[in-house]
Amino acid sequence: MLAPLSWLKEYVEIDVTPEELQKKLFSCGFEVEELYQVGKDISGIVVGLVETCEPIEGTHLHLTTVNAGEKGTFQVCCGADNVEAGKKFPLALVGATVYETEKDHVTIKGTATIKKGKLRGYESDGMLCSGTELGIGEDFYPGAGYNGLLVLPDDAEPGADVKPILGLDDWIFDISITANRPDCQSIFGIAREVAAVLNKPLKKPAIDYHETDVKKDGFKVTVEAPDLCPRYVSHYIYDVKIGPSPAWMRRRLALCGMNAISNIVDITNYVLLEMGQPMHAFDEDFLRGNEIVVRRAHAGEHIVTLDEQDYEMNENNLCICDGEGPVALAGVMGGLNSEIRDTTKGVVFESAKFMRDNIRKTSRALGKRTDASAKYEKGVDEYTTEMAMHRALHLVEELGCGKVSSTHLDVNTGNPVTPHEMTVSIQKVNGVLGIRVPDEEILQIMKNLDFAPEIDGDSLKLQVPAYRTDIENYPDISEEMIRMYGYDHIKPTLLSSAKVTAGGLTVKQKTELSLKRRLCAEGMYEVMHYSFFSPADLDLLRLPADDPWRQAIPILNPINEDLSIMRTTLAASMLRAVSRNQKAGNTEGRLFEVAKRFIPKSLPLADYPDERDTLCACVWGDSESFFTIKGIADVVAENLQLHFDYAPGKKPFLHPYQCADIRLGEETVGYLGTVSYEVAGELNFQKKAYILEMDLQSLEQYYGRKPKFTPLSKFPDEKRDLALVMDKKVTCAEVEDCIKGSVKNIADVKLFDVYEGAQIAADKKSMAFTITFRPTDEELTDKMVDSWVNKILRKLKFMLDIDLRA
Repeated sequence: MLAPLSWLKEYVEIDVTPEELQKKLFSCGFEVEELYQVGKDISGIVVGLVETCEPIEGTHLHLTTVNAGEKGTFQVCCGADNVEAGKKFPLALVGATVYETEKDHVTIKGTATIKKGKLRGYESDGMLCSGTELGIGEDFYPGAGYNGLLVLPDDAEPGADVKPILGLDDWIFDISITANRPDCQSIFGIAREVAAVLNKPLKKPAIDYHETDVKKDGFKVTVEAPDLCPRYVSHYIYDVKIGPSPAWMRRRLALCGMNAISNIVDITNYVLLEMGQPMHAFDEDFLRGNEIVVRRAHAGEHIVTLDEQDYEMNENNLCICDGEGPVALAGVMGGLNSEIRDTTKGVVFESAKFMRDNIRKTSRALGKRTDASAKYEKGVDEYTTEMAMHRALHLVEELGCGKVSSTHLDVNTGNPVTPHEMTVSIQKVNGVLGIRVPDEEILQIMKNLDFAPEIDGDSLKLQVPAYRTDIENYPDISEEMIRMYGYDHIKPTLLSSAKVTAGGLTVKQKTELSLKRRLCAEGMYEVMHYSFFSPADLDLLRLPADDPWRQAIPILNPINEDLSIMRTTLAASMLRAVSRNQKAGNTEGRLFEVAKRFIPKSLPLADYPDERDTLCACVWGDSESFFTIKGIADVVAENLQLHFDYAPGKKPFLHPYQCADIRLGEETVGYLGTVSYEVAGELNFQKKAYILEMDLQSLEQYYGRKPKFTPLSKFPDEKRDLALVMDKKVTCAEVEDCIKGSVKNIADVKLFDVYEGAQIAADKKSMAFTITFRPTDEELTDKMVDSWVNKILRKLKFMLDIDLRA
C-alpha cells in the first residue's frame, strides 16, 4: 500500500525523518517494502525568472535571459511556444538531472544530465523545463500536462529549489499490510499507527455535513443476501455538478497511482485510499425502479462492467441490482449502465461491507481484480463502512459538487459499530511476553491505540475499537503491547522445564533421501512437476473410461484447463517432460520424481484423499533398454533390502509384450515397460523411452532397514554353468527363484544365453545360467558342488519340469 508522507502529516504531527519513521513502522509490525522520494531522479532544478525573450530569426527558438537569483543569470535557448518574459519556469542548471523524452515530448525514455551547448550558433547554459521533464503530470501539478514549459507561481523566489514548490520533496512509503490488520489498508489506518508509535495525537478526517430536507421519494434498498452483505449504506446526492476535482485531491490520487476522472468519482477513490472503504456512485437516472437490490446473481446472468468487459455470473457471485437487473458486480466493479456521466445530476452513493471470502472467489473466478476487490479480500469492517460514507458526504459539500439529501438508508444485520468492552489479566498479558511491562506504559500504549484503558489491580479494562476485528483475547493484547513497547525489551531465556533436543530427519526422510542419492548415482536427474494436470493427460495414457486413474479430484478454481485435476499418476507428467527434452535436442537421459498421487475415497469428494508417495522413473536413448528400467527397479529393491519379482503386466500406454508388474510377495507395487509406439508418436519421441512407476507408500513399512554385513570368505567361490531345457512359458525369474531356493550357498545366478532352434523341440527353449557358490567355513570341493548341482536339477525337474540340455 502506498502512503505519501504529506498525506500522513494531515493527521499526525511527524517530527522524525522518513528513514526514522520507516524504522518505527517496522518496529510496530509494518514492513516498509520501499521508501523513495517523489523527485528522486531529478536534481539541480531551480526557479528561473525569464527577464528577456527574443525570437531567433528563421527558427522556432527563443533566446532568453533567465534570472536564477543567487545562482546567477543565464542565457538559455528555448523552443517552447509559451516561453515569455516576466514569467517563471523551472530552470535546469548545467549538471542538473531531468527526465529525457522522446520526440513527442511526452514519452519518458530515461534521465539526462544537462550540459552546456549551442543551438543555431547561440550558447545555452541550461534548460527551461516542462512538467514531463520533471516527471509530473496535470493531476500532480496544474499546468504540468501542457506540452510546453511548466509555469511556476508568481511568488516563487528566483533561484529557489522547485521540489518543495511542486511537491517533489514528498516521500512515498510502500507498506506491506499483514492479513490480520485490514484496518490499516488505508492512509488513515496507517496514520493511527504512526500516531501511536510516535506518541502523538491523532487528527481525524472531517466527517461533518449538512442534510437538506430534500428526499428521494420511494427509494428503497433491499438486501436479499445478508450473509454476503451484512451492511449496506446508501445516500442520495442531488444538484450534482460534474467537473474536475481540486488540485490537492488530484495530486493525492496521483501520488497513490490513481488518475483523476471527475469530482464525484474522485471522491469515491479518495475515500478508498484514505479510509480503506471501497465506495461506488450510481447515476440516479439509470437506476430503474427507484431501488437497489443486493442479491446473488442468477445462473447465466450477464453484466458489462465499467471497463466495457462482459461477464457471465453464477449463483456464487453477489451483484448490486436496480429494479430490473445488475448495475454492479459487488465488491469488484460498477456496471457500465449506471456509470457517472458529464450529464449526471443525481447520485446514489454506496458504502458496504461484503464478505471477503465471497469477493475473493468472485474475483478469481471471473479473472478480475481491482483496487476495491483487493481491499474487500483482506476485509472491511462495518465501522469504517459508516464512517466512510460520512467522509464522502463531507467531501461533496467541501468540493461544492452537490447537495446532501436526507435520504440515508442503512440496511444491516445489527452488528454494532461501537467499541466493545474487554477485560484481561495483566499477569496473563505479561506471562505471554515473559517480561513485566510497567502499568504506566500499559496505560499509555493502550491509550495511544484508542483502547481507553483502565487498570484495577490485575484487571485491564479496555474498550476495543470496532475497527479492530483482530482483537479477541489477552494474547492479542500482549501482541499490541510488545510491538509498541519494543521487542528489544524481551530478554532471551529458556523455559524452566525446557531441554535442548537434537534435530534430525525422520526414518521416512532418511530413506527417501538415501533412495534419491542412489538413483542419482545411477546417472538420473530428479524432476518436480505440479500436483495437478489435465484430463488430456489421462487421454494420452489411453486409459479406458472405467480406469481408477480417471477418478481424479477436480479443482474448483483451476489456473487453466491444463491444471484442472489432481494427479492420480506421475507417468503423464514424466512422459511430457521426456517429450520436451527430446524436442530440445536431449536424445538420451534419465529422470526420476518422488512425489504424491491423490487418490479419492469417493467422488464428489467427501473426505481427505489418500496421498500416496510414489516413485516414477524414465530413461530414453540408444544406450537404454527394457532391462535398464528393470535395473532401476532392482536398485530400489537393493536400497530397501528387498527382492522384487516381475510378472507380465498390461498398461494401455506401454508395449503389450514389454510391460511387467513389479511384485513384492503377493502384492503388486508398481509396473515398468516400454512406452508404446502410439504414445511415443503422439509425443513426437525421437528415441524409445522406458518408464516405471512404483507405490512407495506400500513399501514404507520396510523403511529404515539396514544392510547386514557378511564377512568375505577366505576360500574361493566355485562356478557352474547349466544349460537347461524348458517349456517356452517358463520365465527366467521362475528359474532363478527355483535355483536360489535349492541351496543356501548360492551367491548369484546369471542368465548368459537363450536358444530356440532346430536342436530342441519346437515348444521348448534353452536357457543357460552361471551359478556362483560361495563357501562359508570350509573350502568347497568338487564333490560338494556336484551334490548341490544335482539337488538343483532335481528341484527344477520337480517344480518346473526342466531338464539338463544334452
